Order: sequence, then C-alpha cells, then structure tokens
Amino acid sequence: MRLLVSALAVLLALSPPALAQALPHHVDPGAREIVPNLTAVPTIRFLTTADFPPFNFRDDKGELVGFNIDLARALCNDLSIACTVQAWPWDQAARALEDKQGDALIAGLAITPENGALFDFSNVYLMLPGRFVTPVAAAGEFDPASLAGRRVAVRRASTHAEFVRRYLAGATLVDFDTEIAALDALQHGQVDAFFGDGLRAAFWLNSHVGCCDFAGEPYFRPDLFGEGFAIALPAGHDAVRQAIDYGLGRLKRSGVFDELYLRWFPVSFY
Repeated sequence: MRLLVSALAVLLALSPPALAQALPHHVDPGAREIVPNLTAVPTIRFLTTADFPPFNFRDDKGELVGFNIDLARALCNDLSIACTVQAWPWDQAARALEDKQGDALIAGLAITPENGALFDFSNVYLMLPGRFVTPVAAAGEFDPASLAGRRVAVRRASTHAEFVRRYLAGATLVDFDTEIAALDALQHGQVDAFFGDGLRAAFWLNSHVGCCDFAGEPYFRPDLFGEGFAIALPAGHDAVRQAIDYGLGRLKRSGVFDELYLRWFPVSFY
C-alpha cells in the first residue's frame, strides 16, 4: 500500500482541479443511512505519518498536510467531533494504534489478513486501479484487444505486469525498472502503451500534457492491486468505526470528498 511517490506529488496539490473527470465512488447511494450514536465518540485521536505524499507529509513550513489529513479534518468537522492528528514514524505507527495511543490510523495501512487480525478497518474510501496510458490520438477509441502483437510497457516484476500476462497474452511486454521509465518510453515512441499504477501515471500525465492520456477503463483488482485505502482502528472500537463510516458517506454525498480528491489529484486516476 505504501507508495514511493516523487516530489511531483506535492506540486500536484497546487494545480487547479480538473473538470468532468471520473471520481471515486465507494459509497452505495441506495444504502439506507444509519445514524450512529455520536455522543459515544466525543473525540477522535487520528494517527498518521509524515512521509507519504500526497496523502500525509509535512510542507515547507513543517505543517502536516495531505489528502488523508484533509479527509480526517473534514470528517471531524462534518460530525462536529473534536479531533487531533499526530504524526508517527511509519515503523511505529501501527504499534502505537495497537497500544491504543490513538483511536484511528489514517496512513495507508494495507488491508491484509495479518493486519486484519490486529485491527478493524473503516469502509474503503479510495482504491488504486491499474490503468492503460497511450498516446492521445489512440486513447479515444482504445480497445485492449487491439494490443495483441503490440508493445506494452510495465514495471518489471509488478502485479500490473502479471495482469497483462494473464489477460492480454498476445501483447509483448517490455519491462522497465520504474513506472516513470516505462512512461518515458511511451512518450518517445518506444512502446505502444503503458499499463501500471494509475496514481503514479496521473502524476506523470500532469507534467506531460498533450503527449498521452489514460485509455480505457480503470481496473480494480484487489487480489493484484490491493484492497484500497481505509482507516484502521483498534479491534472492537465499533463506535468510532461506525462514526467514521457514517462521516465518509456524508462527505461523499455532500461533494466534500470529491473536492478534496480533485484538490490533491487534479488528474483523476479513476
């Protein structure tokens, strides 16, 4: 789950939001909204880290900022709950939550069986789909089947490379050490398409306007690309978990979640 994101992620936060883009939608609009007992949650102590841009990091002034930070504060504001947000080193954050030095960890902790044995998780609020990227001229009428016999750039030994091997056996994989190197090869005409992490590709596309674009639909495969982002809580903290899930639903329905998403990810990877 933790990503090695370049400094470009910070610059994206300063870009104006893009319009008419696909947005995350992990709330069932038809689900009946059950209002939890918020009096049982007078405050939420959020834990996070400061080394995971653009989700949670320190800016040039040393302030804790990022998508996750804004989301935590928006939750508390919407629910009228007093909150604190405290940064921990990544290698200590989960243990701090386990020791109940906080009520919730919003830092991209992976939803794995091992972590599930220790913690409860909120509803997923963001996933990281796999995406194809092609030259702009080829993106509009893109069909994955058309890649048979063509060169597709991937990061070497990645789950995205495995996806292409499984489902596009006719494509010719071209391996690179990083997603950026693979995307640069696409820009220079060395390959016909790229397939990889949509978030990293969005960063790259933001600085290569006019070259390339996302092509086709996003691919959500939890078995390959992870379950997505959720907020971790000590096991049994049902009142806090229910309050957070209720707040996430309210933020999505009100449009606040979408505003935060486009503030930090002006090139949507959905």
